[in-house]
Amino acid sequence: MAPESSSPEVTGPASVQDLRDASDETGQPASPRTGRWRATFSSLAHRDFRYLWLGMMAMMGGVQMEMVAIGYLVYDITGSPFLLGVVEAGFAIPTLLLAPLGGALADRLNRKRVIQASQLVAVIVAIFLAVSILTEAVTWVHLMIAALVEGSLFAFMMPARQSIVPLMVRREQFTNAMALNSAAFSSMTLAAPGVAGGLYVLIGPGGLYVVIASLYAAAFLMTTLIRPTPARSTEMPSILSDIGDGLRYIAGTRMIMQILAIAMVGSLLSWPFRILLPIFVVDIYHLEADAMGLMISVLGVGSLAGSLAIASLGRWKRGLLLMVGGLLSALGLGLVSAIPVYFVAVGLMVLLGLGDAARWTLSLTLIMERAEERYRGRVSSIFMMNFGLMPLSVLPAGAVAEHLGGEATVAIMAAALAVATVLFLVTLKSIRQLD
Repeated sequence: MAPESSSPEVTGPASVQDLRDASDETGQPASPRTGRWRATFSSLAHRDFRYLWLGMMAMMGGVQMEMVAIGYLVYDITGSPFLLGVVEAGFAIPTLLLAPLGGALADRLNRKRVIQASQLVAVIVAIFLAVSILTEAVTWVHLMIAALVEGSLFAFMMPARQSIVPLMVRREQFTNAMALNSAAFSSMTLAAPGVAGGLYVLIGPGGLYVVIASLYAAAFLMTTLIRPTPARSTEMPSILSDIGDGLRYIAGTRMIMQILAIAMVGSLLSWPFRILLPIFVVDIYHLEADAMGLMISVLGVGSLAGSLAIASLGRWKRGLLLMVGGLLSALGLGLVSAIPVYFVAVGLMVLLGLGDAARWTLSLTLIMERAEERYRGRVSSIFMMNFGLMPLSVLPAGAVAEHLGGEATVAIMAAALAVATVLFLVTLKSIRQLD
């Protein structure tokens, strides 16, 4: 593993053992240009990244299962859509508010330990909920507290997880590694909810939470196998000074600000469609919940395919592809709003998934490459604030849909995203030309 450095250029393995870990079975170093299919998974040749990736698969599988479990359980207990919304918001709010603190800690501390501590707390929370359910003591308040705790954990874990990746792979493999992370997330989004729904019926919510706790524990054990990353000097300014220093660094680094703007605009204008899906399914397609499930699944397939495609391409016209992702999302939204046919909409979910994968994977990769090592946690935390902002973007979209309907609202979002992306293409030449 590379020693920590303030230069973004010092990122590859430094020891003989690391070079051996970074080689394929032929004894030659893995490279994104050794063949497209092999290149797709080339970052997994690095031992530490492989364990990090496997741990992320387990962790995201548990998270996606828990999203299903907590939604069903809150509604079973309360029968209240309002309380269901309150609990769902309980996850997003601390993610938004605590992300800068999580980023500062990721830049101060051993990042492996930050990830492990978050995973261990997640195990404890899942076990607590499993026991509460199995003893019939659970209330919606328990679930609200769990959502708040786990939203807080993500604010600390994700900046550490994203900023540790450049220490595990070569610089030319950043895109591949980030794309594989995105593919892991997409595959779990695709598979885990359906599995969770089946387990909820077969073994009940208490049994499902035992499975979730086991997945979190597996993630913790995988992270244990990763070699520690160095912490910064103990002689450091206050945590608030660290946060302020990080914000000043981001504000003063023009290219990072531009990429953050592209990512944030794309998320805020495309995310509300997912929340408006029930309007389309019920009022426009005149179908039921299973139809919505198919649309979400195909969206996940598109995201997974996009992530794997980006992983295979490596460092090739990434700035242009980032903006193409925005155009794909805008095109998909526009066609969904214009063509009120269910199976056409299902096919268009692939476009939306591809656009999502391009925006998220490439924007995070390009930001992490250009951030100095000592600021990567804080830069990643600002990027992570998208997760807190996206649910808030649903409020104005819902208000517009109340007056104009779902189709008109999505058409407006599509037009706004298309205009914004074209403006980025025309005005941000330095981003457009990035490889």
